[in-house]
Amino acid sequence: MIIDRRHFLEAMPALLPPGLFAAEEGRRKIRFYLLEQFFLENGSQPGRIHDFFSKALLPAMERIHKGPKLFLDAIVAPHMPQVAVIFGVESCDRIWSVAQALFSDPQFQRAFDRWEEGEPPYVSASASLLEATPYSPEILAPEKPAAVPRIFELRTYHSPTARQLKALHGRFAGPEIKIFHRVGVHPLLYTTSVFGDDRPNLTYLIPFDTLAAREKAWNAFAADEEWQRVRQESIARSGQISSVIRISLYRATPYSPIR
Repeated sequence: MIIDRRHFLEAMPALLPPGLFAAEEGRRKIRFYLLEQFFLENGSQPGRIHDFFSKALLPAMERIHKGPKLFLDAIVAPHMPQVAVIFGVESCDRIWSVAQALFSDPQFQRAFDRWEEGEPPYVSASASLLEATPYSPEILAPEKPAAVPRIFELRTYHSPTARQLKALHGRFAGPEIKIFHRVGVHPLLYTTSVFGDDRPNLTYLIPFDTLAAREKAWNAFAADEEWQRVRQESIARSGQISSVIRISLYRATPYSPIR
């Protein structure tokens, strides 16, 4: 799904390069994630976008596509207010077919047209296509959504070169994830951007029950002796393999299927 089908989605099939992790295609159910970020003004736009997403987009998506869906409200981000949406799909062709199905649905089309009437529904929007790494877990829809929406931390690490990104993936796939799990950091996905900002990069998403739980986990990670050793060995071997780190914090919306 993407709201403006006339731009990104219609261009993507012709522009998309071969997948970075094509060898994993046969082993993975969800191979790509579409990340959309909607940048809003204070006033009516936040309420309108949540109304449209919860009453029109999500019901239509549930009819069309059964993959993972996250709707997130920014609490700390470069642009506020902001709403982010993440959908998991099996293939790029699936993104195209979902978009076509959405706008072939008269009920959704009417809701979309009403949303666009009058004041613009958002200031601007961005879209990134993320490809799951071989070591990324599958997102499984919970049998019962969390009672209280969790905090989701979105981290993007930009590496100056493909060589350095490969080293970064190697560190994550090796000792770093094990250390993460030991200290209470359990990312839902690890990806690299096919399209999007700060390429090449590693982008991952971590849920936490509370902001206090997040702080406790990251403090434990920073103090972990094995992590300190792994980091120094990585620097000695490959130098600084990430030059830009972008971090945003979101809270899952009450209507998000994964929250």
